Amino acid sequence: MKYLRQKQQARELLQSEEGYKLSVRRMIEPESVFGQMKSNRSFRRFLLRGLPKVSLEVGWLSLAHNLLTWATTKEKERVWVGI
Repeated sequence: MKYLRQKQQARELLQSEEGYKLSVRRMIEPESVFGQMKSNRSFRRFLLRGLPKVSLEVGWLSLAHNLLTWATTKEKERVWVGI
């Protein structure tokens, strides 16, 4: 019973205008990051096995992506300022 109530509540939240906007945003944002990891970083499959090790590998990939994004942003700021 509790499961069905929670499921109905989640459905109602997703069908609201605010919930729809959040779900669309949630669909778009991570997909571009994973696409960049696969095409720009040549990531095709995990090298390690087991959930803890795969989680660690995803963490390293995410860290690399975030650092490269940060460095690119800083470089653009530096060029824009003219340093």
